[in-house]
Amino acid sequence: MTALFSSDFPPSLDRPAPLLAIESSCDDTACAIMLPDGQICADRIYSQNEHAALGGVVPEIAARAHLAHLPDLVTQCLADAGYQLADMGAFAATTGPGLIGGLIVGSHYAKGLALSMNRPFIAINHIEAHALMATWPLMPGGGAPFPFLLLLVSGGHCQCVAVRNIGDYTLLGSTIDDAAGEAFDKVAKMLGLGWPGGPALEKLAREGDARKWDFPRPLIGREGCDFSFSGLKTAVSRVVSRFGAEALTRRDAADIAGSFQASVARVMADRVRNALSAFPEAKNIVVAGGVAANQAIRTSIEAVAQERGLPLFVPPVRYCTDNAVMIAWAAWQKIRAHPAADINDLNVAPRPRWPLDDMRPHPFAPG
Repeated sequence: MTALFSSDFPPSLDRPAPLLAIESSCDDTACAIMLPDGQICADRIYSQNEHAALGGVVPEIAARAHLAHLPDLVTQCLADAGYQLADMGAFAATTGPGLIGGLIVGSHYAKGLALSMNRPFIAINHIEAHALMATWPLMPGGGAPFPFLLLLVSGGHCQCVAVRNIGDYTLLGSTIDDAAGEAFDKVAKMLGLGWPGGPALEKLAREGDARKWDFPRPLIGREGCDFSFSGLKTAVSRVVSRFGAEALTRRDAADIAGSFQASVARVMADRVRNALSAFPEAKNIVVAGGVAANQAIRTSIEAVAQERGLPLFVPPVRYCTDNAVMIAWAAWQKIRAHPAADINDLNVAPRPRWPLDDMRPHPFAPG
């Protein structure tokens, strides 16, 4: 492919031209500027609060919020880093999966910047970015070496992925109904905790007895690595309905929250054990996604890691949730794996669904 940027200014690993990245796949608008070695020059996130009163993310409102806030966010990042747009060596953006409106806003804005500056645009898969963030060398303890097992748990995803190298991924298991974060939010809503409910539910669970209710643990003990939380949510709903909205005390709600959380954590541990059996060459376990911040789930996976004698890597909370730093690092990984002058993803359209398996063979994977 013919490069659409000046041949005397390509992004290069030995020339520290920074890269500007945008993330807009759901309800967080994010921008980051990063050097080739992973050093963060600027990192900003606008977390949309427009959805709180509506009890969940409204795609149209999210897209309009991205459009309203992204230009200022980019300007602020450039000011933070002390750069101009002309200093950027490349531009990158989440191009899928996610809410299509937000993907269009973010990727098209980045493409416009790339065209105006005569630089390349790099399309990034959101899930791949979560996976590769674990290899970021500036993580506490350094980056995770390949191959590793990725447990991605967020509001939109719940997957076990075998990560062998850049572009070499195998989906081992996924949710057959709700994602883990979605289940947390829905149970939190049942308990009157509002939205987003995951952090509030975890806080409430600390006050409760996690053994009070013997909630189901869907698919636990069965073969495979798939997840299911629909039956668990139904069981919680039935217990909540026994009390009625006015009769449910804080202690009752805490017991329900703790018991629900314990069931999810046990399911996660069971699925990860099965995934490791299916992927015995894994040298590490990586947990990413917003739900990775949940301490009960993290503890359950730590126990599995200790059982198997494997290191556990969990990015800092800020980089577990949606952010542009992971998009920038994934873009640099693509540049690292292929001559920069041949990278140009301007023709890649935003995709609301973009499974990692669709990326094999990866055009930028090392040979």
